[in-house]
Amino acid sequence: MNFKPMTAIAALLLSVPTFAAADADDDVLIVNGETELVTKAPAPAHLDGALDEVMSGWHFRADETQALEMDDFDNPGMLAVEAAAEVWNTVDGSEGKSCASCHDGVEQSMKGVRAVYPKWNDAAQQVRTMEAQINDCRENRMGAKAWKYDGGDITDMVALISLQSRGMPVNVAIDGPVQATWEQGKELYYARTGQLDLSCANCHEQNYGNMIRADHLSQGQTNGFPAYRLKNAKLNSVHARFKGCVRDTRAETYKPGSPEFVALELYVASRGNGLSVAAPSVRN
Repeated sequence: MNFKPMTAIAALLLSVPTFAAADADDDVLIVNGETELVTKAPAPAHLDGALDEVMSGWHFRADETQALEMDDFDNPGMLAVEAAAEVWNTVDGSEGKSCASCHDGVEQSMKGVRAVYPKWNDAAQQVRTMEAQINDCRENRMGAKAWKYDGGDITDMVALISLQSRGMPVNVAIDGPVQATWEQGKELYYARTGQLDLSCANCHEQNYGNMIRADHLSQGQTNGFPAYRLKNAKLNSVHARFKGCVRDTRAETYKPGSPEFVALELYVASRGNGLSVAAPSVRN
């Protein structure tokens, strides 16, 4: 399976990216001086030896960027968390309900949720991302309008919910009813795409730790998402990042929330099984 090719001027000449070596650091991520996160772990068995160790994207950032994630007071992503905390308790929709009406306090009711998403939903008979589950609650329980899949409101809420699992190990299922979706995501991960003829694996499995032009390549782990990117000064969802990566290969990308990106998110999340949930993280 390939991403849809982008229509382009045939005469356009694109250079193949060049890679330069740059090692990941051995620093330890301790948030607020008290919570140590697992940022390096043995690679999950299902990677079949492709990696010996999985590493959070935090290790591939400059010291000053790493420091922002080590203190919630300095982490700009926490502003989004604070905004979502207010929304959590705000009534919206025809049913006169807020998130808290069904789930009470976010701290206890959402603890551990982020660590297992995406996951299978029996009622929907499909793999659900956190964004899809949030919108299902809004439409079918609250009688409220669904949020834009990769918009600010829903990304903020995902960050709030994710924070409650900070420090817990990512443990995304890959078998049972999710297996077919996981296999689809794996196929997408290794499919070359675009005018640069690159796959996710070319950068994030075969060249992590290297520089591609001005960017220090990480393993592309999603345990820190949503991530506040200094580049665009906002919180970014997993699918928004996928969209940017695919377009960097000069290909026409799938839409956030599409079945293809849901499958890819499931597969990529499973590659980070064993790493700590670290959202909201800070990246370049």
